[in-house]
Amino acid sequence: MCGIVGAVAQRNIVPILLEGLKRLEYRGYDSCGVAVHQNGLKRARSVARVAELQSQVAETGFAGMTGIAHTRWATHGAPATNNAHPHFSSRGSEQFIALVHNGIIENYEEIRTELKALGYVFESQTDTEAIAHLVNHTYDGDLLSTVQKVVKRLTGAFAIGVFCKDEPQRVIGARLGCPLIVGLGDGENFLASDAMALAGTTDQIIYLEEGDVVDVQLDAVRIFDRNDVAVERKAQTVNAYSGAIELGPYRHYMQKEIFEQPRAITDTLQGVLGFTPDLFGANAEEVFRDIDAIQILACGTSYYSGMTARYWLETIAGIPTNVEIASEYRYRRPAVNPRALVVVISQSGETADTLAALKYAKELGHKHSLAICNVGTSAMVRETELAYLTRAGAEIGVASTKAFSTQLAALFLLTLTLAKLRDRLTPEQEHDHLKNLRHLPAALQSVLALEPQIIAWADAFARKEHALFLGRGLHYPIALEGALKLKEISYIHAEAYPAGELKHGPLALVTEDMPVVTVAPNDTLIEKLKSNMQEVRARGGQLYVFADADSHIASSEGIHVIRLPEHYGVLSPILHVVPLQLLAYHTALARGTDVDKPRNLAKSVTVE
Repeated sequence: MCGIVGAVAQRNIVPILLEGLKRLEYRGYDSCGVAVHQNGLKRARSVARVAELQSQVAETGFAGMTGIAHTRWATHGAPATNNAHPHFSSRGSEQFIALVHNGIIENYEEIRTELKALGYVFESQTDTEAIAHLVNHTYDGDLLSTVQKVVKRLTGAFAIGVFCKDEPQRVIGARLGCPLIVGLGDGENFLASDAMALAGTTDQIIYLEEGDVVDVQLDAVRIFDRNDVAVERKAQTVNAYSGAIELGPYRHYMQKEIFEQPRAITDTLQGVLGFTPDLFGANAEEVFRDIDAIQILACGTSYYSGMTARYWLETIAGIPTNVEIASEYRYRRPAVNPRALVVVISQSGETADTLAALKYAKELGHKHSLAICNVGTSAMVRETELAYLTRAGAEIGVASTKAFSTQLAALFLLTLTLAKLRDRLTPEQEHDHLKNLRHLPAALQSVLALEPQIIAWADAFARKEHALFLGRGLHYPIALEGALKLKEISYIHAEAYPAGELKHGPLALVTEDMPVVTVAPNDTLIEKLKSNMQEVRARGGQLYVFADADSHIASSEGIHVIRLPEHYGVLSPILHVVPLQLLAYHTALARGTDVDKPRNLAKSVTVE
């Protein structure tokens, strides 16, 4: 969600800070700001885009060799200039402390009350300003020891960057529950919440661990653990996709990423010659032979990929599978099977609720864990025993597309690997599945060619305010994903149901003004689904059906049909989600919404 960039250098670092913010725009934000040490503390803030902040800075001759910058996604306090970061805390008439913060401080009201009684004046409604004033109040002449004391008083999740008027070439960072990295340069060093912020500036990255506090200076970076003991953290060379943020011929990143799916699937399946445990890690075979169930934990789109995988895992691999929303799992007392493999799914690998659920699962006694993730250097990959990287490449649009389809591909590989180990996959079946996987990119290209027909539907959808999505079996989670995409970027209220549930309530909503999108592959449930469609037509509903070529569903009055080129069996969900993505994209385009940065949403959800 929120983004942090900080720097200490012997040159003007404002262009680096602002470029870093631009690279973090994909995460989602509603305000932004930058502060530097320039004969004292100076800042600029905006509730518009980073481009407007750049204009502000250019007009004022803003410059400095030490500074911090931030993009904020509102939690405490509305999107307003006084709530935007960086926050200052003053001594007398001079600004003394500048601070940026990602996360949520749960005990900020207690700290705020204490500091108000001591005379501190609060200008915002944020929890962050309480940290800035607490740093000021605690300051003992050494910013490092001050921050080490302050973070021990904070309850919640945070990543912070802070500098002080009296120490002009120093930025202190700290993290607990939110990502923070250090970038190493030559006579200059950096702080950021995401390696992408520093792409083109440095590729030498240190990933801070839980509870770390870092002292960033010109020629040195010192890291201390949660016990204030100096530690070494290994630097890694990280290619942060500096070239992947170009739009090329596309109007939006979401459109680009939809059309990148054939390539993304190819990359995700690269090197897969068979369904062997070593795809998931060196000791994966030992782990897979030790488990007798699977517990999937995820949020949002990743949760729907887990729901789809449940059908595969139980039907093909014969392994009991439970799928839960991570934010719910982490707050209940589930019955624990220690031999269940915990599978966590996340595009970024930094999703706060999923990371917390993983930690909780381990505390409950789960021995084995696997991450399905797009970022190999993420906290999630570092904290699981096994991992499979989806290799989708940088996904900039807030609404996930290629990350979802590559998650499905990875989960299908997991299914077949487990099936083979459990003697549920014959050599002939293995050969057929490999053939189908290799053909997936070409099949996806054929589905993408349906875009002109989908654009015509989008013009009708753009005039609606509500929509229903229907699917059965494997395709119910795909209907859920389609509804999520439509509501995320077009702001049309959309809900999805298993088609058999229509008569248990949702039919009450069906009128001529309620489009009903139906995912209709030619599988064993097609006849049941046709009956459900007739229930819609009998109530005057308009059906928009994505059908396979051989499903024998014809266009007629009130039934609009787009045919996918081929039926793809158990891999059909990967094909059927693509037209739903295109429908959402073109509907949003017709409504004139901000497709890549939908209101109130963020790409990487790093707060609870």
